[in-house]
Amino acid sequence: MKKHLVLFAFILLSQVASAQLFSKEKIRNLENEDKRLLSYGFFLGYNSYDFNFDYNFDQADILVGKTGGFSVGLVGNIRILEYMDLRFEPGLYITTRNLMYNESYFNGLTYTDTDLEREVKSTYVHFPLLMKFSTKRINNFKPFVVAGLSTAINLSSNENNPDDNSSGQFRTKKNMFFYEIGFGVDLYLHYFKFTPSIRGVFALNDEIIQDKDPNSPWTNNVNSMKTRGVFLNFTFQ
Repeated sequence: MKKHLVLFAFILLSQVASAQLFSKEKIRNLENEDKRLLSYGFFLGYNSYDFNFDYNFDQADILVGKTGGFSVGLVGNIRILEYMDLRFEPGLYITTRNLMYNESYFNGLTYTDTDLEREVKSTYVHFPLLMKFSTKRINNFKPFVVAGLSTAINLSSNENNPDDNSSGQFRTKKNMFFYEIGFGVDLYLHYFKFTPSIRGVFALNDEIIQDKDPNSPWTNNVNSMKTRGVFLNFTFQ
């Protein structure tokens, strides 16, 4: 899914770039848009989250079944220099991941098919602070790269739940920290600026909460479980 998402975004941005770079159209929309110190907007988007596992022992990987999620949020932009902006993009990101365990995790134990799967629902309130580095504007087209740090609160976290996987509860932490990097293009339309962008996010801290039993088949082989994901956002300013 991630490969298809990246390919779609690349084709979209390439088509837009080609249309602008080779067009003879010289009329510039929103001529003074980038001269404003402060600007605001909102975004809608698609997200695809995954987990990256670091294991304690050499054992079969825990597979992650990913489902596409929905994103929505606000954008605040401060112009620092001609080609540099500071952006704050708080948003709500909703996703679900399904963990699938190999039977080898339960050697010597009695288990059911239900024990081999765990559903991890996440509703992140995401707070990224990003630096945006743009190129010179060409007609109504301006590509950019973006990078920064972010924190998120997982509203679906069951961190304080006294039950664990022995009761069917896979627990994750509430507070997360990430670094982010991506690229996109500003398109200056007649009435507003439209910005498709794609961004990768990578967790800095472990998200899993270990079960009470140190020999738990669900958590004893997991040294760390870190979120990673891809965002495809469409911003309107």
